[in-house]
Amino acid sequence: MKKNQITWIKTHYLKKLRIEKDYSNNEHIAFEFSMSRSAYWYLESGKNFEIKTLIKICKLFRITLFEFLSQLICEKKKKRWIY
Repeated sequence: MKKNQITWIKTHYLKKLRIEKDYSNNEHIAFEFSMSRSAYWYLESGKNFEIKTLIKICKLFRITLFEFLSQLICEKKKKRWIY
């Protein structure tokens, strides 16, 4: 799997989760994380982040890390990407 494909899955899913959880824009969710809008945008735009940040995201969205990663795999399969 190419790096840009992984990035697309991650960013697409983060944005999808944010919208599903009724956070209409980056400002609201950034406030929940106690970070600036640009810092959250950095995450949603596909930049790498630490696992502790991913765990915070999962807690805020009330999903497990397993659910998050499972959904990424499902998104990958929808795109029919091959390793």
